[in-house]
Amino acid sequence: MKILVIEDEQGLRENITSYLNVDGNVCESCGALAPALQKLSDYNYDCVLLDIGLPDGEGFEVLDFLKSRQKNEAVLIISARNSLDDKLRGLNIGADDYLTKPFHLAELKARLMAVYRRKALNTNSKLIFNEISIDMQGRTVDVNETPIVLTRKEYEMLLYFIANKGKVISKNAIAEHLWGDEMDMHDNFDFIYTHIKNLRRKIIDAGGKDYLTSVYGVGYKFMAS
Repeated sequence: MKILVIEDEQGLRENITSYLNVDGNVCESCGALAPALQKLSDYNYDCVLLDIGLPDGEGFEVLDFLKSRQKNEAVLIISARNSLDDKLRGLNIGADDYLTKPFHLAELKARLMAVYRRKALNTNSKLIFNEISIDMQGRTVDVNETPIVLTRKEYEMLLYFIANKGKVISKNAIAEHLWGDEMDMHDNFDFIYTHIKNLRRKIIDAGGKDYLTSVYGVGYKFMAS
C-alpha cells in the first residue's frame, strides 16, 4: 500500500512509518496541514493516517479536501482527542475509522488494513490476479473458473499476499497481520508454513501456478506474475 502519515509528533510519525515499511508498504509523512494538502493534491494514496490536531490547522480540513476533490483514499484518524463529538465529526465527514492515542502499532496496522479492505470492497468487489479471481463480497475464490474452498486464514493470507505481490514478507509480519495477539500463543512459526502449504496445494490442484516461494531465513514471497 501507499500510505500518507499526517502526524505532528516526530517520534510517533517516525515509529509509524518505520513499522509499516517493514511489510513493504510505501510510507510518506508530514507534520503539518499545508504540506499534507500539497501531497494529497499531487499524489494518490491508498490510505491516510490523520492526526486532527496539527500545528497549522485542523486535520478535519484534510477530509474536506478529499471530499471536494472526489479522492478515494481510506482515512484512519489517530488522535489524542477522545471526545464523542470529535469522533462523530470525523466519521460523518468522511473518515473510515477513529483510533485514540495511545495505541499499539499492531492495532494501528490491523485497523489500517481493515479500512483499506472495506474501501476496496466498496469500489470493486472482485479482485483478479491472473487466473485467480476473488469475490471479496462473497469471500469466494476461483482458480481458472474452478471454485476452491479456503479456510478463513487461508483466504486472508491469499489477500495479504496478492496485496503485497512481488515483496518479501517476513514470517513475523505474516503472523502479526493474520493472527495479531494470538501469535504469542505459538512457540514458533510452523503454523504459518502449514497454512501456506495448504493454500499453495489448493491453488495448484485447481490448475493455478505456484506463486508462493520461500525466502530462506526471511519469509515468503508471492510472485508478481
